[in-house]
Amino acid sequence: MISNNGHAHSSVEPARSKGGVLKKLKIATGLQSSSPAHSGRGRSKGSSRIAYGFSLAKGKANHPMEDYHFAEFQCIHNQEIGLFAIFDGHLGHDVPSYLQSNLFENIIGQPEFWKNPRAATFKAYGTTDKTILRKAPELGFGGSTAVTAILMKDGRLQVANVGDSRAVLCKSGHAVQLSVDHEPKDERKMIERKGGFVTMLPGDVPRVDGQLAVARAFGDKNLKAHLSCEPDIVDVVLDASDENLILASDGLWKVMENQEAVDLIRKVKDPESAAKMLVEAALLRKSRDDISCIVVRLR
Repeated sequence: MISNNGHAHSSVEPARSKGGVLKKLKIATGLQSSSPAHSGRGRSKGSSRIAYGFSLAKGKANHPMEDYHFAEFQCIHNQEIGLFAIFDGHLGHDVPSYLQSNLFENIIGQPEFWKNPRAATFKAYGTTDKTILRKAPELGFGGSTAVTAILMKDGRLQVANVGDSRAVLCKSGHAVQLSVDHEPKDERKMIERKGGFVTMLPGDVPRVDGQLAVARAFGDKNLKAHLSCEPDIVDVVLDASDENLILASDGLWKVMENQEAVDLIRKVKDPESAAKMLVEAALLRKSRDDISCIVVRLR
């Protein structure tokens, strides 16, 4: 059952605070390798069938890695939850690094989180963006996409996103996209109502004010008057037909269709191996962007 409101990176072990909310973390900056640079795996302590793996690779661009991820099972208020996210930065790595350290803390720290995680996530995305904009002298004037997934013990899954990092569920072998690619051409009217414009030049992708290739993002202070950071949020009740969840940056999705990704890893039992396989396939297809991928094996 799915409802929609329509509307790197480093691997880190989060510290715990006495109140059960994640403490702020000191995160290393992106890795420099042009081959798969970092990978790892983890497992739910409460369910041996649920495990995750991740893999990340530096793109061809001459700047530090701007993809960051978060993948952890955490016990908070005596409940184990899975927290997974991909952050794809642009014009610097400080904003995605900040999101890696703070976004889930801000979501879980909302008073209504346990009763209404959708409202908590929606509010936390907005307050986090305001903080990033206020901290622009420190964090810079770049921005980041985000796709977050929260897996609850009772089988509820919530996916939220801004930008074009994507979440895809494998359901009985079929790909189901849970996130929304916020592309400028699709949100042109909204951007123009805010006083901006969308360029659609031959040989280039549509861009907000001729600059940014996504219509929603965290940060981007110089474009913020014409951008939204409002997430699309999808709630799913998982069942026995749900096999894998893939979260990845557009470095993967630019060169691979959803169903291709699902087909490639469906029979791979180890989620870290599955994530590596997706990253390596994107590299073989000449993806030049940073690539980050998390695979959550649900059964």
